[in-house]
Amino acid sequence: MRYRCVEIGIAALLLTAVAGCGVVKSVGENPRGEELTRLQALPNYKNGSFENLAERADSTVRHNLMFHRRPQTIRPSHELPWVKTDLKTLAAAAPTIVWFGHSSVLIKTGQGNILIDPVFSNHAGPVPGLVTAFAGTTHYHAQDMPSIDVLIISHDHYDHLDYRTLVKLKDRIKMAIVPMGVGSDLIYWGFDPKKIIEMNWEQCVTLPGGLQITATPAQHRSNRTYSKENKTLWASYVIQAGQYKLFYSGDSGYGPHFKQIGQQYGPFDIALLECGQYSPNWPWTHLLLGQAAQAAVNLQARLLQPVHWAKFIEADHPWNEPIEKLLPAAAKLGMPVNVPRIGEPYTLGNPPMKTVWWDFK
Repeated sequence: MRYRCVEIGIAALLLTAVAGCGVVKSVGENPRGEELTRLQALPNYKNGSFENLAERADSTVRHNLMFHRRPQTIRPSHELPWVKTDLKTLAAAAPTIVWFGHSSVLIKTGQGNILIDPVFSNHAGPVPGLVTAFAGTTHYHAQDMPSIDVLIISHDHYDHLDYRTLVKLKDRIKMAIVPMGVGSDLIYWGFDPKKIIEMNWEQCVTLPGGLQITATPAQHRSNRTYSKENKTLWASYVIQAGQYKLFYSGDSGYGPHFKQIGQQYGPFDIALLECGQYSPNWPWTHLLLGQAAQAAVNLQARLLQPVHWAKFIEADHPWNEPIEKLLPAAAKLGMPVNVPRIGEPYTLGNPPMKTVWWDFK
């Protein structure tokens, strides 16, 4: 992801210098040795890096973001509304989803607890203070989480793979499912290799409690430093929990893979799809404006819940523009949308949450 790359890169370089040119722990570690050799044999690893299914067709004129003046509405004027939920006692007959802002989601099911892309360190980046969380999105912490049957990571960008959060959660995670190569970061941070499952697209695993997780394609990229790009894979996921089927997009631009996933694995009871942090500088790797609605239709989803918005500034649009543009696009396509507040649980089968809590600058 190309958001704030200059700022993050400079900060990482400064920290490296301060540490005596040592590796900053939060940067992680790319695959090497036997692990790298294993990746190089994969069909979607070519010319030294992973590749997307579709050819990269991005001829957009780049804008210099370093000196670009952002709109005042890029950050909320006051705290976002939120709900305090006891996640350890939360129970329901159907899967229950709790969103913590951006792409961090807890899904409680009868087959186990799923935690997706958790970022609870109140910033997205190798050091605090660069990409800080909005007020109202910082009330949930690692210690609030229940026992995690499976951690799911979509890719290695800092706003999805957070070192400080994961080291706090490590001992309460029974199993981690990550795209190919991302296990190297977790092992470097102290995770037991026996508790990590790396998956390529179209690979599937059934966990002891009965959860079935399938890694599916996404159209994105990976890197935690400038020097090494696409050395680890990115993925979306199909989650089967009993009779319920859920989809999580991770980060992905629009492409034919959504329709292919819908035909192969759908229909879905709900699709958690990214809808924010888009930019003309990266139209190929993120969904633009109302594209999440069309992607939900392609997936054969019965309900759309937007993620990847309302927590971090990673692009130059007003903070609430993603949801304001998504809703009319979804209505036009007849796609119901569920928009809970931070921490507000939603149980599949209930009417979608429609309270307009984002109607301020």
